[in-house]
Amino acid sequence: MTSPHAPVLLAEVLEALNPQPGDVVIDATFGAGGYTRAILERGAQVIGLDRDPTVQPHADAVAAAYPDQFQLIRTPFSGLSEAFAETGKAQLNGAVFDIGVSSMQLDQAERGFSFMRDGPLDMRMGDTGPTAADIVNTWDHGPLAHIFKQYGDERQSGRVATAILRRRLEQPFSRTLDLAEVVEKALGGRRGAPIHPATRVFQALRIAVNDELGQLERGLEAAEATLAPGGRLVVVTFHSLEDRIVKAFMTERTGNAPGGSRHAPVAVETRKPSFDLMFKGAREAGEAELAANPRARSARLRAAVRTTAPAWGAIEGRSGGGRRA
Repeated sequence: MTSPHAPVLLAEVLEALNPQPGDVVIDATFGAGGYTRAILERGAQVIGLDRDPTVQPHADAVAAAYPDQFQLIRTPFSGLSEAFAETGKAQLNGAVFDIGVSSMQLDQAERGFSFMRDGPLDMRMGDTGPTAADIVNTWDHGPLAHIFKQYGDERQSGRVATAILRRRLEQPFSRTLDLAEVVEKALGGRRGAPIHPATRVFQALRIAVNDELGQLERGLEAAEATLAPGGRLVVVTFHSLEDRIVKAFMTERTGNAPGGSRHAPVAVETRKPSFDLMFKGAREAGEAELAANPRARSARLRAAVRTTAPAWGAIEGRSGGGRRA
């Protein structure tokens, strides 16, 4: 089975990971296996992680092609440490994360991620937990408006939440196009807007349903705790919220966090950096890739190398806005 979509920033991911024969690498978001196949071709072993049951045919195809080098474990990437322990491998040499919804998930109307196709209002990346319908049909006005603002940057989040509460009194939401229509009316229609009015609301619901930001934070912590010294952490994000978390994590763990206010004393940091940055800033797609794959336009890659210092543990001031999946 061939991959249904092109993996973004593949050349840059491989350069950052630099997988060698015999290395053990975790592909924390297996998807269709685009990164995994490229890593396997370098002679490394890959442990694929994914909570989406529909990726199994792609995993079976990879396992058939590389029977002694690959295995898939059904788990969100927050379970990285436990998944690695389950394999019995001696050390982890690399981990790559490709954050966000996949094009496969968006293209499947029955998954409920897209407002462009009618389907059940689901949005779960896995097959357990509350759906988007559960959220819009049961959450109060305040929490709904909060996630629309925080996760979707919807400036009229209160108006959208009000419209949802009024409509669900008459009939609960169950379909994607139904919700998209209510949101569009609440925001006054498209009026030549470059994006559909429901874009931000659907994004916010997807992030909340899957606890995407919390998963990312716990996944980064798990990678820090599990990577061997010299192990490489590579993260590709597609949204500013995700990139902000990754940037803050790498800035802090490499000892490059800015100091406190000049008017207040600064606590002495006794922890040694658990990572070294591989390069400053983020890598982005080149013109050739952008021409071939428009999805790469918002992609940003950051990478760091694990030091010998102890892991710092939980991220301070976690986003904490979503539910654990």
